Amino acid sequence: MHKKLFIPGPTEVREEILQAMATPMIGHRTTAYAELHQRCEEKVKKLLSTQARVFLFTSSSTGVMEGAVRNCVAQKVLHTLNGEFSRRWFEISKANGLPADILEVPPGQAITPELVDAKLAEGGYDTLCLTYNETSTGILSPVPEVAKLVRAKYPDVLILVDAVSCMAGVPIHFDEWGLDVVLAGVQKCFALPPGLAVAAVSSRALERARTIPYRGYYFDFIENEKFAARFNTPATPSISHLYALDKEMDFMFAEGLENRYARHLAMAEHCRAWARKHFALYGDERYASPTVTHITNTTGFDFGALNKELGKRGATISDGYGPFKGKTFRIGHMGDLTLADVQWLTAQIDDILGLR
Repeated sequence: MHKKLFIPGPTEVREEILQAMATPMIGHRTTAYAELHQRCEEKVKKLLSTQARVFLFTSSSTGVMEGAVRNCVAQKVLHTLNGEFSRRWFEISKANGLPADILEVPPGQAITPELVDAKLAEGGYDTLCLTYNETSTGILSPVPEVAKLVRAKYPDVLILVDAVSCMAGVPIHFDEWGLDVVLAGVQKCFALPPGLAVAAVSSRALERARTIPYRGYYFDFIENEKFAARFNTPATPSISHLYALDKEMDFMFAEGLENRYARHLAMAEHCRAWARKHFALYGDERYASPTVTHITNTTGFDFGALNKELGKRGATISDGYGPFKGKTFRIGHMGDLTLADVQWLTAQIDDILGLR
């Protein structure tokens, strides 16, 4: 039995998208491929409200996180930490030998403009890394406000944003906000199988990359830009993923982006209300994520037993991540799931746990 995925990724994939991935193969140096690549790039630009270059990487998001810091950090990078995935980005910078500092808040809190201002005021930073939606804690930090502050007071600082678990689930206005890199994998709000990542990259970021001697190879922005200019990639891309992305983007625009964002919020609001009634929401509710709800297991129920029974009924949810394992649980409500889907899910949990 297939278990419908109510986890923070990978997310449920519609049959039409799986069929799109079965499209017969073409050569990646052909005109047909260039046309497919161009369609995908233009649609992602529309999604992100940008005229900047969009790169398509056959990779997980983690690969692009590494590429972003290798291409953009010339002096020192400030990593903002409020959970396990923002911490991962800091670990990536350290693993690459890059000078890196942290601005850390307790899990469940958001990264605010005031905190970033105070840290950047110390000086010496040329790059800032922000995690828009911290998947491990279900917290959406106010990236637009942080970016506005940085662009106004620290114009030479590049802003890199991990939007892995919220791109295509919340609005992102790349040009208006003055971002320099925003990246995501397609296995979350895009509702595609994992294996492809997208990234918008500003002209400022490309200019910085040209000054950095050791940018790596696979994620070298300058080398990728040479190929992207003719709608291609330096290495062989996952053509099947691009067919799926092309079709899914059409589905998104047919739904309407504002409708899509409203649907994500409606699912989140249902899950939050249900969690407040039976358990407790984890973290600062002012910054609760529209794509994943993080819930404290206040009753001490056996999560493994619940998920096993849910599996028999055709669904699965997520345990807490890292230090939260066994203490919290998470419901992913992103991609092409609907309000009716999450209403059915919470009704099943109610029945299994005897909740009223």
